[in-house]
Amino acid sequence: MKKKLMLTSLAVVLSLSACTDKLELQPRQSIDAATALSDAQAVESAIIGSYGILGGGALYGTNFNLLSELQGSEGYVSWRGTFASYREVANKTYTNANAEAQRTWLAAYGAINNVNGVLNALNVVTDADQKSTLEGEARFIRGILFFELVRYYALPWGATSGNTQLGIPLVLTPSSDVNQANTQTPRSTVAQTYTQVIDDLTKAASLLPDDNGTRADRYTALAFLARVYLQQGNYAAALAAANSVITSGYYRLNPSVTSIFRNRNTQESIFEIQQNDQNNAGTANDGLTTFYASIPTAGGGRIGRSDVRIISTFVNSYAATDARRTELLYVGALGGASQYYTGKFTDFGANIPVIRLAEMYLIRAEANLQLGSATGASPLADVNLIRARAGVAPLTGTLTLAQIVQERRWELAFEGLRIHDIKRLRLSTGTFAWNAPKLVFPIPKREIDVNPAIVQNEGY
Repeated sequence: MKKKLMLTSLAVVLSLSACTDKLELQPRQSIDAATALSDAQAVESAIIGSYGILGGGALYGTNFNLLSELQGSEGYVSWRGTFASYREVANKTYTNANAEAQRTWLAAYGAINNVNGVLNALNVVTDADQKSTLEGEARFIRGILFFELVRYYALPWGATSGNTQLGIPLVLTPSSDVNQANTQTPRSTVAQTYTQVIDDLTKAASLLPDDNGTRADRYTALAFLARVYLQQGNYAAALAAANSVITSGYYRLNPSVTSIFRNRNTQESIFEIQQNDQNNAGTANDGLTTFYASIPTAGGGRIGRSDVRIISTFVNSYAATDARRTELLYVGALGGASQYYTGKFTDFGANIPVIRLAEMYLIRAEANLQLGSATGASPLADVNLIRARAGVAPLTGTLTLAQIVQERRWELAFEGLRIHDIKRLRLSTGTFAWNAPKLVFPIPKREIDVNPAIVQNEGY
């Protein structure tokens, strides 16, 4: 069975969890929170509700993908939509009032507060296996959210000696009443934040079962650890984590490049948001299909807003026969014959892959190359495995880092990794260097107003 993320109604979240002052805590909610997690069923429901927040438009349903792609848009994509908040991200002209920076911060800390409540209430769970799994899921969710937040709201890993630049507030206890909600937590350093991320994900991997149905399991946590370590340039640890996922026996590459985007819960998917036509991140003002697609319908309308167009130079960087070009890029319903769109998101109710096996192969290849090793396979073999699936000729001779990076760009395009790769590889996007303050989101103004212990990022 594959390991997927279930998108669930936020009503569960609101009924079972407390809100911090970031989410406008009300006295009634604090009373509910004090009594809600009183048995194992309630704790289980709170975890399901936390997955629901992850699948919303502020997090993995839209923004954790789209914001990364727009921040690194130069020579890659262009924003043609009417939403000023996304245009500001693409142009790097956002202020501390940017709506996307604000809602992503608030939603992430809402989910973190939920899982902190779960961790605080584990004593009510008497079944040892259930308790272990619930703790693992809570730590997994908290770990990945701290990771996403520190990548967006802090200068990148390596920007200072010792990574002493400000990271994010590490909120590790729940706010279940007004007094707790008024606790002012300052920003930890980036080094401290990554330490907490790795601690949470490592513990999650040790606590979770190998297979947890539609929810996070051991290999989901290990796959995210591979991402974390790669972001740090810790190639030995990234290699070990990615190789564990690849050799687990739970996953295989799909035969075609389109399968994971056209089908649910395929053998390649490690972590996936499950949606359907009635329950998804959005069909008009949110959702990846909403912003990425431009597909005419029989009735004269179209699927998607045609907001994110693919720059032709990037389209032409693919080989003419590459299936990732011929099957996953298309000329859209708007913009003329030269306007391309990604075919990875074409159905409002389709699942959203968050992390998949192809990425693990590319992490293993890059880490092996950097270390001069061949754990699991040679770097060349891993890269050629991905290329063979795309129908392009294998590389020969001495493989270079530049070739692996280019393969990542082609294979993982429009999947939310763009700006993070630019930062970790110390590249630039347009005139912006990898460590430019304008590639860091502002802490929302309302957060600064209610928590004077938080220092704002440079330039805001």
